Amino acid sequence: MFFQTFIPVTGIIQNIMNMRDCCSFMVTVLTSDEETVNFMMNADTVIVDNRRLETGMRITAFYDAARPVVLIYPPQYQAEVIAVLDGETGSVAFEYFNRNLVASDNSLRLIVGDATIVETVNGQPFTCNPANHMLLVFYTVTTRSIPPQTVPERIVVFC
Repeated sequence: MFFQTFIPVTGIIQNIMNMRDCCSFMVTVLTSDEETVNFMMNADTVIVDNRRLETGMRITAFYDAARPVVLIYPPQYQAEVIAVLDGETGSVAFEYFNRNLVASDNSLRLIVGDATIVETVNGQPFTCNPANHMLLVFYTVTTRSIPPQTVPERIVVFC
């Protein structure tokens, strides 16, 4: 999973459809640009906090840009990670962060604050330095610097 390019798509779940094998689902998302995107979800898809997805939820789904995709409309991707976003504000990033806690694409620098919750994917406290890991970062505001800096509300470490 390291150094792959994960593309985020944020939107509201419009439909969840069971596939034939009953172990896979197709989640239809409507983005803020009024675009429809379908995500295939299977047992390998990580849903943060094991939340049950429902229509009307605001989510960010990440897919691997290096994976092949079928050329259909609306686009259909294999979801790698899905995070439910509570409230209207807030952003989420899924990137590899180096020893300085700078994202591999230089899009974000993390400043871990005292109130920042740092945990593993299964919800256990992560007491080590989160640097040099794939991180799912929940944050609200950033500075206007390059790279933008933020004190995240929560960091989920993918060990």
